[in-house]
Amino acid sequence: MRFLRLIFVVALAIVLIAVALANRETVTLSAFPANFGQYLGGRWSVALPLFLVIFLAFALGMLAGLVWEWLRESHIRREARAQAFRAAQLESEVGHLRNRHAAPKDDVLAILERPGTTVPALPVASAEPAPGTTLPARR
Repeated sequence: MRFLRLIFVVALAIVLIAVALANRETVTLSAFPANFGQYLGGRWSVALPLFLVIFLAFALGMLAGLVWEWLRESHIRREARAQAFRAAQLESEVGHLRNRHAAPKDDVLAILERPGTTVPALPVASAEPAPGTTLPARR
């Protein structure tokens, strides 16, 4: 993956250098339409190489897109923060409930769960009657 990234960066650099070398002419970049800047006072134009104008336009477009998406997704970030806060509250509540219910248990369960004690086996009923007893007759 690192190799592919390196190839991409090198190819991008070659393209950008080629664009810069092909567009070295100086152009005048004006902030306002013709003769409108004179009413505002000052000179509202600048002379720059064309490749610099292209790169600046690209960078400003990327910045505008970044700001636009950041503003558009603000409600998603706000909802994620609220959900994370609610999840932390619920985890805290579960922890408190575990601590509170891990306190002394029912006496019978405490005896049965005490380490080192064995539970006595209960007698298992068999299908045979005990000696000396009879079963009722079948109908």
